[in-house]
Amino acid sequence: MRRVVTGDDIAQVRNPDPFAVPAWRSPVYRTPLWIVVIVHTVRLLARLVRFGFRHPVLVLAVVVGVLMWRVIGWLGLVILAVSIAAVLVVWRWRFPVSFSRFIATPARRQWRAWHYRRRWAGVMTIGRLAPVYQGRVLLPVLGKVSATAFTDRVQVRLVSGQSAADFAARADNLAHGFGAILCRIRSAAPGALVLEFVRRDALAAIIPALALPTRVDLRALPVGRREDGQVWLVRVHGTHVLIAGATGAGKASLLWSIVRALLPAMVAGLARVWAADPKLMELAYGRAIFDRYGRYAADPKAIVTMLEDAVEQMQARAAVFAGKHREHTPNHRASVHRDRGR
Repeated sequence: MRRVVTGDDIAQVRNPDPFAVPAWRSPVYRTPLWIVVIVHTVRLLARLVRFGFRHPVLVLAVVVGVLMWRVIGWLGLVILAVSIAAVLVVWRWRFPVSFSRFIATPARRQWRAWHYRRRWAGVMTIGRLAPVYQGRVLLPVLGKVSATAFTDRVQVRLVSGQSAADFAARADNLAHGFGAILCRIRSAAPGALVLEFVRRDALAAIIPALALPTRVDLRALPVGRREDGQVWLVRVHGTHVLIAGATGAGKASLLWSIVRALLPAMVAGLARVWAADPKLMELAYGRAIFDRYGRYAADPKAIVTMLEDAVEQMQARAAVFAGKHREHTPNHRASVHRDRGR
């Protein structure tokens, strides 16, 4: 029998046939069992500690349940379960905002993240978004998942050489693969993107009017709901807003939503609305409001006069601001000269 040649990098496979062609393989080193046990124990402890820090309420509930079961028995577990359910129901009824923030939203996020992890490899492979390189299938990395009652936002780190256009070409595949109505692709950073899945249509039914804000913020006026179910905020301070759309698209509804959100500021004297209504259709219903807290004009000449008055007031405010600026500038320069003389 031939002598087996061994080394650091290669080793000949044992074969009793003396005329067989030598087969060379990388050597196999047997790791001692005690090292394997130590490594897996450390990994298990690290995962348990991480789980405890990430889910302290769940860990506390399990510990309390075990203690009550040891002291009282099964009756203790029943009492604990009923008590937790009652607390959650009362919390949801009395404080829905905090319940959604601390209970509903994290639970929904974890559920949706598990949903995407379970299907990720299959959808990426079948959708041809997992390229093969040197005999290995490279999957895009699934990142953080944030979810609302209507949409999911999934962060993805791309494989080297991929782009957002590759995912945009497979948007329908992604939507059907993950059970969504629609999938949008948004670029987040170089080598990363966000998949936005629409699960339910938040705008299918008529949305009731939002509650009037107690404090008006002209940089974020609540005017409606977005497609993801969140509040739609419009900025009117320091900018111009153009509303365009076909007949029946809802331009007047959006305009009246802005006026309605401004009502508390109009009543407090902090804002005025000057309404030009040449069609006598869009703003005529609120003429009493505009006459009291602002100004209304429908005739072309009256509209021109109102616009000219607006320009005059704007220029007067600009002149006052420029005068105050000139008053402060010389004093500042004089103080600089005095400091230099000292």
